[in-house]
Amino acid sequence: MSDDDAEDVRRDDSTPEHSDPSPATDPAPDGADTPEEADEDVVGDPLIQDIRSDSRHPRLARFATVLVMVTAGFMMTTAAVNSRGHDLRPERDTDMATLVRNQASHNAALQKEAASLRAQVDELSKADQTPGVTSSTVPSASALAPSVGLGAVSGKALRVTLDDAPLSENPDGVDANMLVVHQQDIQMVVNTLWAGGAEAMTIQGQRVTSTTAVKCVGNTVVLHGVAYAPPYVIEAIGDRAAMEQALDTSEAVRIYKGYVSAYQLGWSVERVGTVTMPAYTGTVAMGHATPR
Repeated sequence: MSDDDAEDVRRDDSTPEHSDPSPATDPAPDGADTPEEADEDVVGDPLIQDIRSDSRHPRLARFATVLVMVTAGFMMTTAAVNSRGHDLRPERDTDMATLVRNQASHNAALQKEAASLRAQVDELSKADQTPGVTSSTVPSASALAPSVGLGAVSGKALRVTLDDAPLSENPDGVDANMLVVHQQDIQMVVNTLWAGGAEAMTIQGQRVTSTTAVKCVGNTVVLHGVAYAPPYVIEAIGDRAAMEQALDTSEAVRIYKGYVSAYQLGWSVERVGTVTMPAYTGTVAMGHATPR
């Protein structure tokens, strides 16, 4: 062998051409998985996935717990700050004993004020405002009450009764209004009795006062809010002879008596013994019209 041939042989043995620098691996036996395939099998295993999923749940639970605690702390802090706000009723006192004492003091002050006012009224009542006028010459309210209808009175009376015509009286061609008693008929008798010196009067047993109004509503008469049907009875306490004379000389009564004769309306005048007339118990306040 020549020198050139020996050199070629050494070259071939020392550095083989196209050699694989990576270490050689033994081929996998038939039927065995490669490492890559094994990894894929592990990842796709449902049991392994459940274990990994369960490992994430504690972290989510801890995060939710922290979030709830932070929110609750914020709300409690806000409530504490708001509780130190302004009191809408700074003077209120929730102590019942204190409330009772305060009310008692207020009542005592009112009683003291009322006593002072009563003293002033008594002082003014005793004062002589008009020269020559004494308490004996000034009538008291109780003495004047009977004459104005606010006190009960008793005495001999004159009774006047008005009534509608009998139902059998129904002449042809006659207006039905001619057959009934109207409010002006009652007012006519009342005014005539007052003019004749009546001291007290009742209509249907109700005391007549300066504010009494007689109103006709349908076939009834309303007095002090109460409706009455005929006959209408008017009683007056006073000088009966003077009141009878006033009725006999009244032109209004004469006209009414003409209807009594023509249409059989009821009319009677009689003296009665002692009667007691009750006091008027309604209001005597006057109402005045106001623009709307």
